[in-house]
Amino acid sequence: MPVGDAQRLFGTDGIRGVAGEFPLDEQTVVRFGRSLVSNLAEDLGHAPRIVIGRDTRESGPSIERALQRGAMAAGAAVESAGVMTTPGIAYITRVTPFDAGVVISASHNPYRDNGIKVFSPSGKKLADAMERRIEAHLLSATTDDGAGADQAAGTGSAGASEEKAAEYRERYIEYLVYEVARGLSLEGMKLAIDCANGAAFQLAPAVLNRLGAQLQVFSDKPDGRNINEGCGSLHLEGLQAEVVSRKLDLGIAFDGDADRALFVDATGQIVDGDASLLILADLFRKNGWLAGDAVVATVMSNIGLEIALRERGIDLIRAQVGDRFVLEDLLLRGASLGGEQSGHIIFPRISLAGDGLITAIEVLRAVRESGRTLGQLARQMTRYPQVLVNVRVRTKPKLETLAEVNAEMKRLASELEGRGRLLVRYSGTENLARVMIEGEDHRTIEDQAHRLASLIKQAIGE
Repeated sequence: MPVGDAQRLFGTDGIRGVAGEFPLDEQTVVRFGRSLVSNLAEDLGHAPRIVIGRDTRESGPSIERALQRGAMAAGAAVESAGVMTTPGIAYITRVTPFDAGVVISASHNPYRDNGIKVFSPSGKKLADAMERRIEAHLLSATTDDGAGADQAAGTGSAGASEEKAAEYRERYIEYLVYEVARGLSLEGMKLAIDCANGAAFQLAPAVLNRLGAQLQVFSDKPDGRNINEGCGSLHLEGLQAEVVSRKLDLGIAFDGDADRALFVDATGQIVDGDASLLILADLFRKNGWLAGDAVVATVMSNIGLEIALRERGIDLIRAQVGDRFVLEDLLLRGASLGGEQSGHIIFPRISLAGDGLITAIEVLRAVRESGRTLGQLARQMTRYPQVLVNVRVRTKPKLETLAEVNAEMKRLASELEGRGRLLVRYSGTENLARVMIEGEDHRTIEDQAHRLASLIKQAIGE
């Protein structure tokens, strides 16, 4: 298979695909383990130590075993943290003498999908140059190379005891409770949490219980196939109903690997990542934590966030979509708060990985310190109507090369100038083109978005 943009394996969040199919078939995952370790050893000058965690998908254990075999064949020492959130692995990698942390997860995707992402000890994901080297190897490796990896005994070692995995979970829980949430008490707060039947199913209740909250816990019984199924941060309807019917203070929903969190206020209204960023900006400004009076969001963030921040004298910096791009801008500008509309928030002075539990802790701190409800805090932002239409595509050419699509994009940009925004981009992890329009009238922008989406579908749709 030739290496090219259409065949790139790494998206904005590692490798992702259908479990059991290329590039997540057993042979390719073994090769991935070998290639990762070989590249790490070349940079480090010694055989690396690696920790692996996974979410609750039924394919996770088999992918982990294949990755272990490849890594050990290349000389790595490998330990398993068992079921662990993505940010939990980033934390363990940072505070324990590991050279890399690997997460087996497809985040918010259905259970049939899975993925692999790698963290350095700093909490950053793999550098682009290393991703390209690994990708080139996976796309050009011979059958003999894969077979050798599968059969080799290797010189590495593995440790996968449940006792050790439990120790890692406890260490992460204590970090969140006693360091991140220092000084925060949730006594008297009534919360609902939706664990998405994912990696947070043990961690989230443990953390919030220790902080004193009264909890109603949902979607905390993973069976390997129910991760994200009608629950979690992509499916908030059940959580909304529970918060209202039980007269709770608020609800928190995580995704499958708990690197993001969305909220529901006491009236059942959704509080997304944009509103969370405004709430957190106010908290950080009050406490002197908002470096440079700036917040990093993405090109997808609602213009209402930009206006609300501007009224406070805070700059909104827009990065490309993807947490790695948000992090790049945060570090480049020395900013201390950034995130995405999806609820993926990054606090670089706490962690370089987005962490739904840290987001929950800081939003709850804002509610406590302000003495106001979550709904009152969220309503400080006026949201402009926004329409997002996804188009499944077979290829991803530059949109400017599609004559009719390009002409319509120019016409819409002119039509919206000064009164809205048009953004068209490809997904970094799926074969999708995303059309987003913001404007004053919902029906008008919905018509505009569907018209453009139809032209894209005609040109390159599946």
